[in-house]
Amino acid sequence: MAKKTEMKAKKDDKLAAKHDQLSMHIEPLIRLIRGQQIILDFDLAMLYNIETKRLKEQVKRNIIRFPADFMFQLTTDEFNSLRSQIATSNKRGGTRYLPYAFTESGVAMLSSVLHTEVAITTNIKIMRAFTSMRHIIAASTQMLQRLANIEYHQIETDKRIDEVFRRLDQGAKAKQGIFFDGQIFDAYIFVSDLIKSATTRIILIDNYIDETVFTQLDKRQPSVSATIYTKQITAQLQLDIERHNAQYAQITVERYANSHDRFLLIDEKVYHLGASLKDLGKKWFAFSLMEELTAEELLSRIKDNT
Repeated sequence: MAKKTEMKAKKDDKLAAKHDQLSMHIEPLIRLIRGQQIILDFDLAMLYNIETKRLKEQVKRNIIRFPADFMFQLTTDEFNSLRSQIATSNKRGGTRYLPYAFTESGVAMLSSVLHTEVAITTNIKIMRAFTSMRHIIAASTQMLQRLANIEYHQIETDKRIDEVFRRLDQGAKAKQGIFFDGQIFDAYIFVSDLIKSATTRIILIDNYIDETVFTQLDKRQPSVSATIYTKQITAQLQLDIERHNAQYAQITVERYANSHDRFLLIDEKVYHLGASLKDLGKKWFAFSLMEELTAEELLSRIKDNT
């Protein structure tokens, strides 16, 4: 008899120790199912220091006090998704029946059907844990909303930055600048982009041209006309023009000896170039957009001088 009493005392001490340990860690036992915070029946039984069977018996005797928003039974899929997380169930070797989930209201109602001192004190701790979890979830929701807002504003900022760079990239064609010797490809791409941007016409005033200039002008759109004014048209250049025009879109070449500098007219814009197109990047040269001069003004002066 004494031995049984001693064994029972040890068992009670062990359960009490486990109860004290679990009662200090209630929040991890609060799970989110069907959008609600719940505690499973066997976790509650452990906290109350009673058997799960005893807990269910008390609930069944007072089932009218536990509507669906107070207590509901998990589905097989819900329980299976939680099984790896349920340490208590694993330690017991599993459960034969699908557990019941108690919402905060259901846990509060349990205090009216379980009258032990442990149940009363534990219920207070559980209700405080629910309150704490609500605060954590609310804070997490606010944080997620803030992060979402930050991400949204970051996306909008990135779009504005991209737009700025896009406009700067477009504006680079309209800004004055300089290419240094060796920047052959950079200078070539710069002029090629200007040529590709034309929508109606391209006019080049350049006293020093060769067949490579025709190749550059061939990058224009099919509907864009091309005219070159140059100081001298040699027999070789005339042959190059004829051979080119026999195969590719027409380029008109006319004599004009009154210009010392080079100009590239893209639609209505006038660019001043410090180097001939055939020599781009071989030596330093500058370029600039003549914002105060239109293509029509320049062309009218050419006509007046011819």
